[in-house]
Amino acid sequence: MHLTNLLPPPDLESGTLRVIPLGGLGEVGRNMTVFEYEGRVLVVDCGVLFPEEQQPGVDLILPDFGPIRDKLDAIEAVVLTHGHEDHIGALPYLLRERNDIPIVGSRLTLALVDPKLREHRLREPVHHVVREGDRMSFGPFDLEFVAVNHSIPDALAVAIRTPAGMALVTGDFKMDQLPLDGRITDLRAFARLGEEGVDLFLTDSTNAEVPGFTTSERNITPAIEQVFRTSEQRIIVACFASHMHRVQQILDAAAKHGRKVGYVGRSMVRNMAIAADLGYLTVPDGVVRDAKEIAELPPSKQVLLSTGSQGEPMSALSRIANGTHNFVHLAPGDTVLLASSLIPGNENSVSRVINGLTRLGANVVHKGNALVHVSGHASAGELLYTYNIVRPKNVMPVHGEVRHLVANADLARAVGIENVVLAEDGYVVDLRDGVASIVGKVDVGLVFVDGNTVGDVTEIELKDRLILAEEGFISVIVVVDSVSGKVSAGPEIHARGHVWEDSDFDPIRQPIIDAVNAVIAEGATDTYAMQQAVRRTIGRWVGTKMRRRPMIIPVVIEA
Repeated sequence: MHLTNLLPPPDLESGTLRVIPLGGLGEVGRNMTVFEYEGRVLVVDCGVLFPEEQQPGVDLILPDFGPIRDKLDAIEAVVLTHGHEDHIGALPYLLRERNDIPIVGSRLTLALVDPKLREHRLREPVHHVVREGDRMSFGPFDLEFVAVNHSIPDALAVAIRTPAGMALVTGDFKMDQLPLDGRITDLRAFARLGEEGVDLFLTDSTNAEVPGFTTSERNITPAIEQVFRTSEQRIIVACFASHMHRVQQILDAAAKHGRKVGYVGRSMVRNMAIAADLGYLTVPDGVVRDAKEIAELPPSKQVLLSTGSQGEPMSALSRIANGTHNFVHLAPGDTVLLASSLIPGNENSVSRVINGLTRLGANVVHKGNALVHVSGHASAGELLYTYNIVRPKNVMPVHGEVRHLVANADLARAVGIENVVLAEDGYVVDLRDGVASIVGKVDVGLVFVDGNTVGDVTEIELKDRLILAEEGFISVIVVVDSVSGKVSAGPEIHARGHVWEDSDFDPIRQPIIDAVNAVIAEGATDTYAMQQAVRRTIGRWVGTKMRRRPMIIPVVIEA
């Protein structure tokens, strides 16, 4: 799949639709796809990826806007398929670069975007609220929106008609036939578009390896009911702050069993208020109260809905597990329900939280021991079904790790679709004369948000952070007499991050002096060459004697 000999793409020919994924192909997250026709640009989704343990200090990871930075003025609109962070979270960072790009999305999606723009102190650009069945044009792009079922309400697929052909982007979707909100994926619209002719089908790959059909949301209700029926003390439910269907199930169960519900976590409080105001969440009378009030009730009357189902270190659930939350304190016999899937890469964090909760005496119900969550993505059976309905000319799997993309490609070929384009982030795909093909590659990378900085932290800095965390560091200070050209003081050696005493380095002090003097004798006059000699000498010694590869900071002072 990975093509090593790809060159930068040629100039875009007239009558050709160009597609460039800037994120989401090779990872689950950071979804962003650029469509270009006759010099005009349409962006579909603009999401973030959350960091893994190997990326310490990083808050968010953005798509690389570099390939479109010189085309910002050509962007007609940004279309958002739904309101999950991996599809909308990077939008404020794109709007920092051009703040008047029109935004297109469903009512709920745009309502979830607005607080983000206010947090970034951005002026709200023009909003175009759309719903299934709507059709709208932006420059050469004629858009039609189709209802799809997902783990958040109001998700949309988008058909993009251009003179070069039609592209159909599913966004994230599944085919739950008994959804809690009654809004199913509109397969009739998919079939109609297929009859018209879908030239390029960009479809969700996340569950392409999973056989059969994704379980219905309604199948979770018995497990939730079991928790409420058997729990005699406080119930804490952790789920995504955007999973309104799951929250609705919890609210209904709480009302049935005479419990009160409080939201814990800023994003949970904000999102549920938006969902209730817009009518996407039906709140039984008197059930929801302020979380601090809930904490004063008898434990048998309490339900707390919390963020942190992925083990995020600063989330409400992690602080509860650590015993550091300001007003929620677990007691033996409490029940914690982790009502979410496990995002790849978060296994250790979630396991750590489960162990912390269990240590405090909680009964933890999670995906490993109960049916408490179902995926929001179509499994292999649903994808096959969709391919047979749409019958596209070309398929480009999107949204998934490499193994997911490959599995999705295999499904497309299995139903007889011959032209399947397996692309990765930065690959350039041209649709011309009904045929899609990879024509080149643009440079894209991971853009790290670290505090107030965007893009300043690189892979090199992250590698240094990991070395510091895992191997520690050693500083070596040497003073060289500028008159005699000899080491006159030092080396002074200090180590942090391991149980090393300064005296442990006595055997290497003289070899360091000899190495510096040897460099000077060879005619070196700059301190950099001397510092490198120090680094090599102590580095080899530490690696051999202590079996460590710490960060070494040599300092040579001329006096």
